[in-house]
Amino acid sequence: MRYPSIDPRHACYCLSVRKSRIHRWGVYAEEFIPPNRKVIEYTGEVINRRETRRRGLGELTYLFTLDDYWTIDGAVGGSGAELINHCCDPNLRSWNFKRHILYMSRRPIHPGEELTVDYRFSADVERVPCRCRAQSCRGTINLFSERG
Repeated sequence: MRYPSIDPRHACYCLSVRKSRIHRWGVYAEEFIPPNRKVIEYTGEVINRRETRRRGLGELTYLFTLDDYWTIDGAVGGSGAELINHCCDPNLRSWNFKRHILYMSRRPIHPGEELTVDYRFSADVERVPCRCRAQSCRGTINLFSERG
């Protein structure tokens, strides 16, 4: 098994991978990151819908939807961004820019702080419990349905 790491070619700041209190491994800032800055790009193999469905059946998946047809599988050629955990009150946001998934800082991030992003899983898929412990935690990684 390969030890999880950050590919420095895709990270704009010094980041490390360590055990996380949220889930398995997490990505941590090793230096101050100002707000509204690109932190890291989510990379991996670009796969179609059929392959996404097949790989999505695994116990651990690192799939990021690019558009209605394509998905990035961070488990294959990932930058380390695939290890960034979910939080209901995250310090990063994702930005789909010209078919690249960029993680941008939402606020100042201090050295030693775990990087997090809101996964925003659909309300229409199987509910996934959240373990972020944020004060505003909604209890699930899924968004709530607009329907009653």
